[in-house]
Amino acid sequence: MKISILAIGRLARSPETELVKTYLARATNAGRALGLGPVEVVEIEARKPGKAAEALALKPHLADAAVGEKWVIACDEHGQARPSRAFAEEIAALRDRGVRRLVLLIGGADGLDPALLAAADGRLAFGPQTWPHALARAMLAEQVYRAVTILGGSPYHRD
Repeated sequence: MKISILAIGRLARSPETELVKTYLARATNAGRALGLGPVEVVEIEARKPGKAAEALALKPHLADAAVGEKWVIACDEHGQARPSRAFAEEIAALRDRGVRRLVLLIGGADGLDPALLAAADGRLAFGPQTWPHALARAMLAEQVYRAVTILGGSPYHRD
């Protein structure tokens, strides 16, 4: 199952960008034996500011798979916070059901368009705090890596 973090905006060279790259590479390498990966970030630039324009920019990247082959989880402050082990189990269940692509959406500064949120198969929150987009991207990449290590039985995660 391919895992894509679809994010509005491009990150400049920064420590957060390097963290994202590191965790994506680790997740891809560790996930191969588990049927997970590659893991990637796709950065999307909207032509205009605002949720509606960002939704238009995201839609072509969400339409590339048949129904049932793709699962979309939107990062949203009103979503469900999951323990790392539950997130890993969700990823494994999707893979085992035959989902070919998991898409994790990160919106712009104002969040995701309500229509995209309504169309998503699930919503993920990082808790009640508000996080900068660069950190949210790094945290999501790390949680994907953590999920892969949990599924692989690695001692990286400690309960």
